[in-house]
Amino acid sequence: QVQLVESGGGLVQAGGSLRLSCAASGRAFSNDAMGWFRQAPGKEREFVAAIDWSDNAYYADSVKGRFTISRDNAKNTAYLQVNSLKPEDTAVYYCAAARFLQLLKRGLSEYWGQGTQVTVSS
Repeated sequence: QVQLVESGGGLVQAGGSLRLSCAASGRAFSNDAMGWFRQAPGKEREFVAAIDWSDNAYYADSVKGRFTISRDNAKNTAYLQVNSLKPEDTAVYYCAAARFLQLLKRGLSEYWGQGTQVTVSS
């Protein structure tokens, strides 16, 4: 059974940092794209960042320069380092994995985690 499990969320003050982790199990994802989405209360889920099988990274404009996505294929885990957090970054952050990067970026991933809450206080 394939699972993606996020961790690392929490409550942080504006300007603070967190490191989100997405641990995959059930099969190796080294040849897949992995990424992060977020959903704030009352808003649609939105793309945050993605990393392809060759470690090319892609970001939403709203997080460029503040968030960094990475992966450790040996641990079958993806990470999202979130710095300089703003109250508007408050959301549930979801990990996703897909065979094709373009499907992932469009929110059409085959695999999703259950989400981890990030709350940024002003």
